[in-house]
Amino acid sequence: MSNILRAHLALFLVNALYGANHIIAKGVMPDYLTPNVFILLRVAGATLLFWIIKLLFIKERVERKDFLMLAVCAIFGVAMNQLFFFNGLNLSSSINAGIIMTINPILVVILSYFILKEKITWKKAIGISIGATGAILLTLTAGTGSGDSLLGDLFLFINAASYAVYLVLVKPLMKKYKPFTVITYIFSFGLLYVLLYPPTLMDLAETNFSQIPLDVLLKILYVIIGVTFFAYLLTVYSLKFLSPSISSSYIYLQPVLVMLFTFLFGMWGLSEDYTDTITLEKIGYMLVIFLGVFLTSSVNSGKLFRTKVKS
Repeated sequence: MSNILRAHLALFLVNALYGANHIIAKGVMPDYLTPNVFILLRVAGATLLFWIIKLLFIKERVERKDFLMLAVCAIFGVAMNQLFFFNGLNLSSSINAGIIMTINPILVVILSYFILKEKITWKKAIGISIGATGAILLTLTAGTGSGDSLLGDLFLFINAASYAVYLVLVKPLMKKYKPFTVITYIFSFGLLYVLLYPPTLMDLAETNFSQIPLDVLLKILYVIIGVTFFAYLLTVYSLKFLSPSISSSYIYLQPVLVMLFTFLFGMWGLSEDYTDTITLEKIGYMLVIFLGVFLTSSVNSGKLFRTKVKS
């Protein structure tokens, strides 16, 4: 098997891990863990694993002047991103979460215009308009269907927006240091922010871990190890052989995979039956967003993140 094929398989696995996460994580909240406690466990567990790998295999120091930007990136890439995603997923449906996440490339283009002064072509402008229309229409239908929530969808949109800010701000750091070094420090700062968020420790004190069954514990470990740790390692591996633009295009698979896992997990009894949250209307809005993202990212789509990944 060639390295290129392995890289594509790695990217598919990454997005499969993310797609399954939308359903698995929702099955943990709020009966066993509040979103804030779940985030704390995820970030703390991933931070520990990142530091173990870094101390063993990656000997790289960060200049003192860059710690401020790492701390800022952690606000958008970990704290806001995770808090709004898990709280949004807790309120809304996993289907909505998967669809709204695909708006991320469009938000990156918009923020790149304001922060990095990158030009927006007419084609990209049309794509942004189409994608935004799909996202707005999806949000306006929130609360009208099973499992929908206007507030939840708003949280999910803020999650996508905060991650887009992170992707733009982290670019100079990714060019200067090895990606693993950057993500280790960002998660470390992110863990501090999550601990400083007042509801986190309050919810943690009220959590009864002894009553969490084994199958739910396995779901929690899946989110910590699979979705957070291994997904990042697979992404870094794929970037050694494929361009960032190809990597980012795999986000289009997430809503489709979420729908697939919704049917499979419900049929196998691994989660509650969320199939009633899938509607033709949502599929239509998903296709509208896909079209917008395609037009926005098809021209010079890899420019923003076309950086050499250090091995």
